[in-house]
Amino acid sequence: MTTGTTATADEAPLFGPESQFRAFFDDPRWALAMIRATVLEAAHPQIGAALADNSTFVAHPWRRLRNTFLSMRRMFDADPAVREREAARLNRLHTRMSGSDSRGRAYDAMDRAARAWVVATLYESAVTMCRLSGQPLDQDTMEHMYAEYRAFLAALDGDAGELPEDLNDFWRYFDRVVENELENTEAARVILYRLFDHLPAPALLDGAPTLWAAGRAVAGPLLGAITVASLPEPYRRRAGLPEMPGAPTLMQGAYLAAGLARFLPEGWVNAETIIETLSLSPDSDDPRARTVTALRARMKRASALLRLLTPLSGDPDTDPAPSTGTEEGRRSAEEFFCKVLDQTGDGHLDWPDLAAMARELATRLDLDEPEETRLYDAFAAWWRELQTALDTDGDGRVSADEYAISVPSLAGPALIRVAEVLFDATDKDGNGTIDADEYRTLFRTAFHRDLATTNDTFGRSAFVGDFLSFMSGRRTNTPYDPLLADA
Repeated sequence: MTTGTTATADEAPLFGPESQFRAFFDDPRWALAMIRATVLEAAHPQIGAALADNSTFVAHPWRRLRNTFLSMRRMFDADPAVREREAARLNRLHTRMSGSDSRGRAYDAMDRAARAWVVATLYESAVTMCRLSGQPLDQDTMEHMYAEYRAFLAALDGDAGELPEDLNDFWRYFDRVVENELENTEAARVILYRLFDHLPAPALLDGAPTLWAAGRAVAGPLLGAITVASLPEPYRRRAGLPEMPGAPTLMQGAYLAAGLARFLPEGWVNAETIIETLSLSPDSDDPRARTVTALRARMKRASALLRLLTPLSGDPDTDPAPSTGTEEGRRSAEEFFCKVLDQTGDGHLDWPDLAAMARELATRLDLDEPEETRLYDAFAAWWRELQTALDTDGDGRVSADEYAISVPSLAGPALIRVAEVLFDATDKDGNGTIDADEYRTLFRTAFHRDLATTNDTFGRSAFVGDFLSFMSGRRTNTPYDPLLADA
């Protein structure tokens, strides 16, 4: 099977705008299918352990959604150079993820069988979403799309052999993994039972917590029930997932309703625009921010009306915020720990949290080697400093209590190195200063912010000082919040 972009006159190319995969980019059904595929991925012991230890999908789900979407779009780009660059980045990212699960079993994010299962769940969920929405794919379409997914796997590690070449053999492979290998892992349970219940608001709704909480209270259980009902029956049985009365009908209705969107005029649903809009902040330099600001004002009014109709105890819109110190703009140590340091949302600070920060910065800035390695090395050195200073019980991680009791200054030599790596990545001409255009480019690319600066140039010391004031001074009014604190 060929894995390139060459195709005969009556065949669609495996990559690019005409591929079967790209046809689903703006399909609302894909949102349901992606949740389903993620649960099936997380149910694999190796993948589940890697997600539990390293992923930020609990604490920062919207950021994770955006990054995943952009990565998949690059991997199916028509330009081979774009695909190769993204595959190299993903391989570097996964090479850094290894360890052992709670039962002492080793996991490695570069495991070839595990990576093949990720691709398999994406393909099977795409086929399933079409079937459940009353638009089953014909055999030729399924086979061509399967060739695309095998080509996708080949682009990642150079060998598609972990997935059967014949589609009929694939279905036997998929059933075997579901029957014999999938488990009720911690990561799968988090997605099904915790993620929807505690999903933080996207930037668009961040100013209306009451409205978001009310909507989430209704939508969360529904999404969970729809996802469980759509999973393969053998896995539901093995994992002991409850079968709620009426859930299959609800699931079928959800897929059918989402499938109706395919009758809308072309361009009415644009996944990239929706995802980017959800993540916009009101002070973004993006022209869509004006619309977001207007929407946020309407959401706040709706939230206020809902609060009058259904007052809630401990309403975050009305209760006074906890004291964050005497200086304006400073957040409490607890808030800083939860929103910035604890990137994986497990209640502790350890290396995966700092690795997630490095990964996010490297992704946003689109760093190549060796800049990416320098960034990871700097974060690794910072973790060693933090562990030495804060890990008082020697368990290899820092609890919120250990952090709060110590109230440390985090601005050690290693954190300065992190800031200097960022400075060097921004100083494109290497002259030791960042001019206004370079500075604006950095924040537009990495943070979606446009900063007003009175200086024509931004020196290294000023840049480092600003970064350190965020990471150690815990200020909320710096431009770094959208990168490391926003969900």
